Amino acid sequence: MDSLTQIVLGAAVGEAVLGKKIGNKAPIYGAIAGTIPDLDVLANPFLDAVQQLHFHRSISHSLIIQLLISPLFGYLFYKMNGKNKDTFKDWTLLVFLGFTTHSLLDTCTTWGTQLFWPFSHYGFATYSVFVVDPHYTLPFMVCLIWAMFLPKDNYKRTLLNYIGIIVSTSYLLLGFVFQQHARTVFTEALTEQGIPFSEDRMIVKTTPLNIFLWSASIDSQDKYYTGFYSIFDSDKNVNFQSLEKHHELLQEVEQTEKLKDLLYITKGYYTIEKVDDHTYNINDLRFGSFDGWKGKGEGKIVFVYEMKLENDPNNPSKKLQVFTQKSYKKVQGLDYFKQYFKRVYGNKTHITTPSNAKES
Repeated sequence: MDSLTQIVLGAAVGEAVLGKKIGNKAPIYGAIAGTIPDLDVLANPFLDAVQQLHFHRSISHSLIIQLLISPLFGYLFYKMNGKNKDTFKDWTLLVFLGFTTHSLLDTCTTWGTQLFWPFSHYGFATYSVFVVDPHYTLPFMVCLIWAMFLPKDNYKRTLLNYIGIIVSTSYLLLGFVFQQHARTVFTEALTEQGIPFSEDRMIVKTTPLNIFLWSASIDSQDKYYTGFYSIFDSDKNVNFQSLEKHHELLQEVEQTEKLKDLLYITKGYYTIEKVDDHTYNINDLRFGSFDGWKGKGEGKIVFVYEMKLENDPNNPSKKLQVFTQKSYKKVQGLDYFKQYFKRVYGNKTHITTPSNAKES
């Protein structure tokens, strides 16, 4: 999740653990604990594109590592602030919950979180909430800030904090419910349109800023299909767009460990484009396409990894594979967001819905 959301979540956890004892210091240190796991990005200048993908949400997000280091941070915070009422155990619990709730919330997004590093590098992801969602963050933040203006021994302070936690958690749970409903709609539409698919090779993920409009990425033989459905749609018609995989293009290049690592990160949801004899684009389909919700096959893939083949100065007969991450980001105006949220809330008047899947 975004930094603000993790700060709010960590602060609420800190308040729940130590708010009654130390007042506003509790949410402040909870916010610090909730921020620490994302400091792994400080290593980015020392890593290449593929290494960054592997390192982010790995060591610092591992539940195992967090269990081991929480007492160290707990002891540090206790020595800095400890008094008669709060204990080393209290501070360790605050840090541990700040760390682990951060990782578990990240797991709900699309990127993937290595919860069991170093024993597993698998990135757990439920795809049930977008990395930035004001529906989740704002009510949570309002309750927390309101609580912080009240005395630490005021029962309303505790009540407000728990209301924020309950509301935000309920929103996450609602996301799982909507996700399963959307999956059912996608499954029925794929069957009706005669598109071959497997349940375990379909990702159903939420779209930016909400849990109402859902996108599906389906691995189907030599193609991938994508489609969109809002829980507010008046019908269950889904316009699936298709993309050729072109995985065979990678047979032209050496299967290096770095290339294998990148393909592993995509969980097999990728397409290949050959730009020229020395350049290939690997499109990560887990994050979908920008503007794909318009249903016209015009969307730009959000995350693209460019692989350039360069001469090895130490071995002229060998080619080095140099990877660069290219994120498609485009600043949009108010009109764009008006159209987008119309689609989120079920308005499909600008969406074409042919009876059969369409090639893009």
